[in-house]
Amino acid sequence: MSKLKYMNVLIIPALTYVSFISYGWQTFLPIIYAFALVPFLELFIKADETNLSATEEEIRKKDSIYDWQIYLMVPIQCVFVFLFLNSVSEPGLATSDLVGRITGMGLMCGVIGINVAHELGHRSKPYEQLMAKILLLTSLYMHFFIEHNQGHHKNVSTKEDPSSARKNEILYIFWIRSVVFSYISAWNIQLDRLKKKGYSFFSFRNEMLVFQVVQITLISVIMYFFGWAVTGYFVMAAVMGFLLLETVNYIEHYGLSRNKKGEVYERVMPQHSWNSNHIIGRLVLFELSRHSDHHYIASRKYQILRHIDESPQMPTGYPGMMLLATLPPVWFYVMNKKLSKVQQSEFKAAA
Repeated sequence: MSKLKYMNVLIIPALTYVSFISYGWQTFLPIIYAFALVPFLELFIKADETNLSATEEEIRKKDSIYDWQIYLMVPIQCVFVFLFLNSVSEPGLATSDLVGRITGMGLMCGVIGINVAHELGHRSKPYEQLMAKILLLTSLYMHFFIEHNQGHHKNVSTKEDPSSARKNEILYIFWIRSVVFSYISAWNIQLDRLKKKGYSFFSFRNEMLVFQVVQITLISVIMYFFGWAVTGYFVMAAVMGFLLLETVNYIEHYGLSRNKKGEVYERVMPQHSWNSNHIIGRLVLFELSRHSDHHYIASRKYQILRHIDESPQMPTGYPGMMLLATLPPVWFYVMNKKLSKVQQSEFKAAA
């Protein structure tokens, strides 16, 4: 049963389904769970820094049950898109009911969609990468597949990375900067690749062009079968999904920076990502919060990510940190102190 602990994530689809068939406050159950109950519990549950032994790690790495748990998220997400479209098509819904159902789907897009796509996008098998793109499609954020792997992981914690938040940068300003410049970065990466390979812009080799066509096609299909209003609700949910992603980006690298050695940045190390060992967030997000190890060795599968002592630690889990980030003065008060300690430790280590 311990292998199936990551299936705790299914609480979110279950509550989202309740949201889709309910009215009033019950439509907000997914958000209440993710951003009220989980942060509250993580205030009292001690973070777990335990790592697997080398033997346990090797066994887990080869155990396909961990792969199938994330593969399962792909059909679940696709079914929920269809359920959502039907749900918000219901006549006579109150505005509050619509908002509740849209936020439920938005949470699905962020947690089940983009987060699992992130894990699958780092895999090498073509069918796993295809599943990542399908999940990203549900948030209309397919360019993430290119920019994250070829841009963010290369430039993380530098001024060249639009997805790394700078010290004293407000979350809402970061949203705009990251969304706009990550999209531009994805195009630049793709165009540079096409030029080097000698491929035409108008070809299936141009993934960015293909992504735009696929996303526009999805929106057109939804509009044809469900109408303008439902299409608008879907776009709202998708936007919420990728803003949840960008909020996660914000908290993961806030204020951290890599030093330059001549014209080259130092290698990405564990201290260039904020880490969280809070157990509920780890389970719900397939260990995404053990982010320091993920950036240190990006090919490591989620089930074997480690705690690394040198990595800076968040005071609570991801849901709580995301809430904190929405309150800039409080965020700066808490995190700038922690950032100063991290920078002092690095200075002493370098001395």
